[in-house]
Amino acid sequence: MTEIIKATTIIGLVHNGKAALGGDGQVTLGNTVMKHNAMKIRKILGGKVLCGFAGASADAFTLMERFEDKLEQYRGNVQRAAVELAKEWRTDKYLRKLEAMLAVVADNTAIIISGNGDVIEPDDKIVAIGSGGMYALSAAKMLVKHSNLSASEIVSEALNTAAEICIYTNTKINVEVIEN
Repeated sequence: MTEIIKATTIIGLVHNGKAALGGDGQVTLGNTVMKHNAMKIRKILGGKVLCGFAGASADAFTLMERFEDKLEQYRGNVQRAAVELAKEWRTDKYLRKLEAMLAVVADNTAIIISGNGDVIEPDDKIVAIGSGGMYALSAAKMLVKHSNLSASEIVSEALNTAAEICIYTNTKINVEVIEN
């Protein structure tokens, strides 16, 4: 039986003119933590777009490269690039087997892209994926509603909250920010 690599909480949002995306650093194999400081978020398209992944790392890097290619092909149009990647991901025989999800934030956009062909753009511009994603999402929603924290601070606090609850999330947090 092959061990399943479980890892990650990725949370991002667009808030008060800034886009922030963060992730924890834990990678788990079975019941063992294999790595504490993995970097699961990237600035792409010359720092104009933030992209994070959950799932198999090699699969995620393949998808991020394809997404960046689509961004260049469609001149930075995040929504169009996401839809085109999702279509290709769902229909391509090789890509269909990739097990990962992407969370993307830029300008005034926050999107989740999945291998099922889903391109989800939440109304509140908060995206979360991974094992602790829903914990971080809940925390971020409340912080947006009931605090004056910056986008970066909300992402950090939401990740710390997820780390307190989810055994696949740690407090080795990386946050990237772009200003609109």
